Order: sequence, then C-alpha cells, then structure tokens
Amino acid sequence: MFETLKNLLSGKGSSALEHLIKEGAFLVDVRSVAEFADGHVKGSVNIPVDQVQSQLSRFKDKKQIVVFCRSGMRSSQAKSILERNGFSNVTNGGTWGSVNAIVGSQK
Repeated sequence: MFETLKNLLSGKGSSALEHLIKEGAFLVDVRSVAEFADGHVKGSVNIPVDQVQSQLSRFKDKKQIVVFCRSGMRSSQAKSILERNGFSNVTNGGTWGSVNAIVGSQK
C-alpha cells in the first residue's frame, strides 16, 4: 500500500499503471477465489496470494506483471514473493477497483 501511495504522490502511479495495462501486462488478482467470483477485472486471472509461490510457472515469460487485490496489502505480499523468486517486472497495481477503472476506460 505504501508503494501505491508513493507512486500516486510522485505522479507516477496511474499513468505508469495505465501504460502497463495498455501494453498488455499480465493482470493478476491475488484475492481469494470467492472474492474474485464476486467481481473482477476483465481479462485478469485469479491466483490467490497464498498460491503465488506454488504457481510461479504461470508468471514465467510475462513481459510485465500487475498484481492487485482489495486494498493493496496482499498485492504487496505477492510482489515481494515474485521478486524473491527473480521476477523484476512486477508492479503492485493496488486495488482491483483502480485496475478495473483503467481497464474499463480503455474500451
């Protein structure tokens, strides 16, 4: 969450995130299966944060990865897990609502 706030305050947040999404970033919702079923970003995949470590192969060969959740906390954890496993192309997109607004505006 701190990273999201830092990006927003520095003016880099939404425009950088918009660019990544526009360029076809791999969108990963790290909320629970039930939360994802209640509503999700079109084109996103659901890999709950507690399954990220065991599903690293799904992230392999992705040019850019954007992880997001309900508040930005679980996506921060997911980003850390991925970085500890050698992924340097991961962005914490913050909340799924924010990512959804960007995806919806690109129609």
